Amino acid sequence: MPIQHAVLALLREGPSHGYELKSAFESAVGPQWGALNIGHLYQVLERLSRDGFVDSSRMAQEVKPDRVVYRMTDAGQRELGDWMTSPSPRTAGFRDDLFLKVVAATRTGDPGTVSDVLAAQRAHLLRELRNLETLRRDPARETVVRLLLAAAARHVTADLTFLEDVEAELLS
Repeated sequence: MPIQHAVLALLREGPSHGYELKSAFESAVGPQWGALNIGHLYQVLERLSRDGFVDSSRMAQEVKPDRVVYRMTDAGQRELGDWMTSPSPRTAGFRDDLFLKVVAATRTGDPGTVSDVLAAQRAHLLRELRNLETLRRDPARETVVRLLLAAAARHVTADLTFLEDVEAELLS
């Protein structure tokens, strides 16, 4: 999933170097996203620079190598604005591994196989839902992170509803 626009949004707040951006990103999106690979971040910054959305300068440090500081350009401001005001379709559409497993399980002709697939997925989703709810209840989390965790929980709940639909249609 591309993160270049998130990086631009962080740079909107002011110039920053790679490790500051990594820390700000992880703080902004919370634990559900996971750690941001610093190597990937530098690839994104290189691409943004090549596309003219950021520029950079070197800052000398006494003991460490020079630090590269990135700034958003006017073109980067326009790109970020365009991205924020455009709709966001589902990233993977409806190509989902679970859907394929349900298709494969039903093609076996064995209701037990379908039931096993649904049970394994339900157990996984319930663990995920408990984890999301625990993370969301942490009062130290920023409001926007709690909202993103709530949205993730709703997606998991929708997947659980899908499992109920499959069960009702195929196993009743």
